[in-house]
Amino acid sequence: MGDLEVFLELRSSLFGVAYRMLGSATEAEDVLQEAYVRWSRRAGDAVSAPSSYLTTIVTRLCIDQLRSARARRESYKGPWLPEPVAVDVPEPGESAEIADSLSLAFLVLLEELQPVERAAFLLHDVFGYPYEEISGIVDRTEASCRQLVSRARRRVDAPRRRFDADHAHGRELTRRFLVACGTGDLEGLLSLLADDVVVWTDGGGKVRAALRPVTGPHRAARFLLSVSARTPAGVATREVDLNGRPGVVFETEGRVSIALTLDIADDHVVAVRVVTNPDKLVALQPEHRGDLSGPLRASW
Repeated sequence: MGDLEVFLELRSSLFGVAYRMLGSATEAEDVLQEAYVRWSRRAGDAVSAPSSYLTTIVTRLCIDQLRSARARRESYKGPWLPEPVAVDVPEPGESAEIADSLSLAFLVLLEELQPVERAAFLLHDVFGYPYEEISGIVDRTEASCRQLVSRARRRVDAPRRRFDADHAHGRELTRRFLVACGTGDLEGLLSLLADDVVVWTDGGGKVRAALRPVTGPHRAARFLLSVSARTPAGVATREVDLNGRPGVVFETEGRVSIALTLDIADDHVVAVRVVTNPDKLVALQPEHRGDLSGPLRASW
């Protein structure tokens, strides 16, 4: 196959790596474009293992991107959330680990890792690369890669929470949540929220949003009802699977203005994640629908 055909064949898996590394579909697309430029400019040199070669390019570009993004994210206004994307739920029998690695909750945890640590962890624990190959990709010894993955695993697993995987139940609870918010039903909303519930809102300083997480069921419920009461008339809601979980987008005149997902455990909502930053809603707009779900879905 020619260079373009090889790249297109591997694009879905490369996108899956880049998105999980960066937490942004937009930035992942930029990385893939640069990776293709480098791939096509290698002066016709033969490559015995294109997948490894391109994964190395993508991973190193992502590491550089994360290093430059750290300062920007430290000065980010309010909570930072990953860019949500519309992705199908996994089919029965597919890897729960791979599917879980797309969740916004997991991507937020990855922000605590150093760039090379994040790369080694994802390549090994999510994508199943052997340490020998990871060593070449991140330019570290095998022993160092083992240490990186072990340290990352401890840091990610300690605060990690397993959420309910039943999609139908999650969708039903999400609907009840929206009805309670929409009708101002305080008691009904409280019955859905866990004692340690947290509401995260990401407006990026561009749209009105809480600058700190809202914790506890009573504070969270009052906050959510207050926001719901201010929702302008004519806003429509549409159910969509966001990052492999039941989600909802709010649309004004056909444009997505809000994306919402719930983390559900033990039949209660333990986290509400709301993205209103318009820069993070690009992939959900009508002109982009379907562009990303295929690549991400195929990477499973």
